[in-house]
Amino acid sequence: MLVFTRRRGEAIIIGDGIEIHVLRVGRDGVRIGVVAPTTLPVHRHEIHAQICAANRAAADPGQRSDIEARLKGRLP
Repeated sequence: MLVFTRRRGEAIIIGDGIEIHVLRVGRDGVRIGVVAPTTLPVHRHEIHAQICAANRAAADPGQRSDIEARLKGRLP
């Protein structure tokens, strides 16, 4: 892990198109802004984890038969 020290108003550049700006520093946390290409998804870690879990569940063959049965009206 690369650790940076930044103050309010300072930024970090990642690659050619991603900027992380420190907007505000408070007692409870840091408010950051992200400038990135619109083709690049940007999520909080916990949201990303939920998306990955949903994708894994959707790709699970055991889940697929249950979904198919529901679509055909066999299950409530």
